[in-house]
Amino acid sequence: MKINIVIKYLFFFLTLQTFGQNASFKIKYSEQLAVFVFLENLSEYYPENVFKTEFQKSKYNIEKYKSLISKFEQLSISYSFRFEDFPYGSKKTMQTQDILKKSLIETDNLNDFKIRSAGMIPNKTLSDLGECISEFTPIYNELIYNPNKEKFEKQLDEIQKYSNDHKIENYFKTGLVFYNSSWDNSIPFVAAFYPLPNSKGFTASAFCNNFVSAIQTDLKSHKDLFCVMMHETYHIIYDEQSLEVKKEIDTYFKTNKSTCSNYAYQLLNEVLATVLGNGYVYAELEGKVDSGDWYSNKYINLMAKQIYPLAKEYIDQKKPIDKNFIDSYIQLYETNFPDWINELNNIMTYRYVITENEKDFKVINKMFRYRSRTEYEDQITEGSIEKMKQTPLTKMVIISKDSKEKIKLLKSKFTELKNWKANPDKEFVEKILLDDKSQLIIVNQKKTELETLIKSINEKSK
Repeated sequence: MKINIVIKYLFFFLTLQTFGQNASFKIKYSEQLAVFVFLENLSEYYPENVFKTEFQKSKYNIEKYKSLISKFEQLSISYSFRFEDFPYGSKKTMQTQDILKKSLIETDNLNDFKIRSAGMIPNKTLSDLGECISEFTPIYNELIYNPNKEKFEKQLDEIQKYSNDHKIENYFKTGLVFYNSSWDNSIPFVAAFYPLPNSKGFTASAFCNNFVSAIQTDLKSHKDLFCVMMHETYHIIYDEQSLEVKKEIDTYFKTNKSTCSNYAYQLLNEVLATVLGNGYVYAELEGKVDSGDWYSNKYINLMAKQIYPLAKEYIDQKKPIDKNFIDSYIQLYETNFPDWINELNNIMTYRYVITENEKDFKVINKMFRYRSRTEYEDQITEGSIEKMKQTPLTKMVIISKDSKEKIKLLKSKFTELKNWKANPDKEFVEKILLDDKSQLIIVNQKKTELETLIKSINEKSK
């Protein structure tokens, strides 16, 4: 490893009785992953952050390294595929970037990383990625890791002790039962941490069998970090539900007659992880339910709090999610938040946008930064509309030319538009609830800015 920094690996093994084997949770610092994240944060497309600040005021803020950052930004490393036999959105789409991060975490040097990752992305791209990480490793260590090394390694020791003392295995088993899920205990969970200096918060994500988190070097509440760690672990457990369980849950939602059932379904994964991680686990550790916000997104936060008593009842009785749970969840959504299916900030979190003006995608992303699932098409055709129809996402079609033909095409593809009358020569925005209980938004744009037209939908809903 470069400049003689010793990477500290901390392992703690937690015994689970599930399947008669031991499941292990491994905590470590991954230098390779940390440098990758460092490069991401130096990107022009990332907002201001501590990594960017430290780099910009350093001696390394010169053309040579700025060119490497630009090179890193332009690397095509994000490819994906969907598990087609699973109901749409019920299982996380596999991302090559997640697999690359997994390989960075689980290998000790860049040569092993490249060998493990060969074939996942083009070899030239993989080689360039390795070059960028190699060049920025000493920079990262000098600017970020070394100044925070002592505090950060102390944090890792404390996280390990806290996790052991509070028996993470019990919360893991709780999740397996509640989600009616399973896990092959020969596959360890690997939690990779890296320091986040001069920060009041931390970030976290999960994929495959990995939990990744930045932690502020003066972190005071290991309870909060532990809850976030379990929140992300519950996402993985949800993702690993069997095909049979996924199909059953999908059927429960689709056969429910509530107009809110589709958007309640879209919210489910994040709500459940919040209920268990930020609600149940927090209450177990603290001795009482957290009276503050559990999640920064209002829809997830409010719905999680609304269903907490129901979920707690199932957890206490060691009952898995069933039809009664799903029906009760939908009823709570409809009773307490009936207007959410018309609120753009909610429904545009899950969106399928078709437009023939690529600039529109940037407008949409700017207006609705929080997104869970997105699909974009740049041609309004019979084929693109058919693909859109197969998803339960909010469907937005933006027409800016050949309005008469495009409107005619839409009417032919959506039976719900049979009696819809639209003047192709005038600007308009229409929102229609489809039979699959997703919203279809049609924008016929002439001169008005797209953002203004979209905002007018909210005015119509009032």
